[in-house]
Amino acid sequence: MKTENEERAGLLYGIGAYGMWGLVPLFWPLLKPAGSVEILAHRMAWSLVFVGVALLAVRRWGWMRELVRSPRKLALITVAAAVITVNWGLYIWAVNTGHVVEASLGYFINPLVTIALGVLVLQERLRPAQWAAVGIGFAAVLVLAIGYGQPPWISLTLAVSFAVYGLVKKKVNIGGLESLAAETAIQFLPALGYLVWLGTQGTLAFGSHGAGHTALLAATGIVTAVPLVCFGAAAIRVPLSTLGLLQYLAPTFQFLLGVLYFHEEMPPERWAGFSLVWLALAILTWDALRTARRSRAAMEAAKATAAAAATAGAEGADTTTEPTPTPTPTPTPAAAPARQAP
Repeated sequence: MKTENEERAGLLYGIGAYGMWGLVPLFWPLLKPAGSVEILAHRMAWSLVFVGVALLAVRRWGWMRELVRSPRKLALITVAAAVITVNWGLYIWAVNTGHVVEASLGYFINPLVTIALGVLVLQERLRPAQWAAVGIGFAAVLVLAIGYGQPPWISLTLAVSFAVYGLVKKKVNIGGLESLAAETAIQFLPALGYLVWLGTQGTLAFGSHGAGHTALLAATGIVTAVPLVCFGAAAIRVPLSTLGLLQYLAPTFQFLLGVLYFHEEMPPERWAGFSLVWLALAILTWDALRTARRSRAAMEAAKATAAAAATAGAEGADTTTEPTPTPTPTPTPAAAPARQAP
């Protein structure tokens, strides 16, 4: 059973992970004039370097043998690497081209897309509240599409790519640090090849804009891996319901940065769409908390019933095994003298 200190530490790790993910829009603009694709390539290459050092420090290499021996897991890791490449690249481009609010919307609707994938791919059954949340989320996308004059493709691509990534990771079922190492190992050669090609063209930003800019490009590996390490530490210490609530921190911070710091426009139709999304997430959160509470109550009731049954069984066993006293026989006249013999 987790101690109170462990849960408190897990909560801090979770806040740290989602807080860093929420504030990362402040980091990508610092890497200009490097282009979005070059930043993505640096992120993939330096992430492998950072994760490799971390794995070397903790000496966790046994998973590699198992992964190499499983073609199915290798194929899934390759799919995960491809999907997260799209997600990372589009997010960097969105932030550096003034679409922070739309990017935040992608992570707001991600839980709704994940639920939809569960129905379509895993044949999961939804509760009425979940159906209502998905329906409201769909209505929000329609409102935003009308307001934009086109579907909010940045938000939808980010949400779908991350939901597919989560689905694939669930099927692979290896640790976060190990999974990131495997994915970035697949990404490394294409990323390195692209950076070398930029160098031959004379358009590589790395090393061309001072030591500080070079260090920031190298730090993309740290920016990628540290929140994931914190998330892994939180996941083993706090309940899943708590993580489910914490996940809204990241898009909330991103949304606030987009409106208050980057001063992106929020016309009425965008407010209407976001309000519908927030309503859907409120319903989803309420349903998840209610279901978790009922599950805990049912589990406690089952434990109480089992304990009562065990107690009753023990008492019954004590009654049946208690020795019955043997009545003292009345001595017969013939036996009496024998008892009195010397």
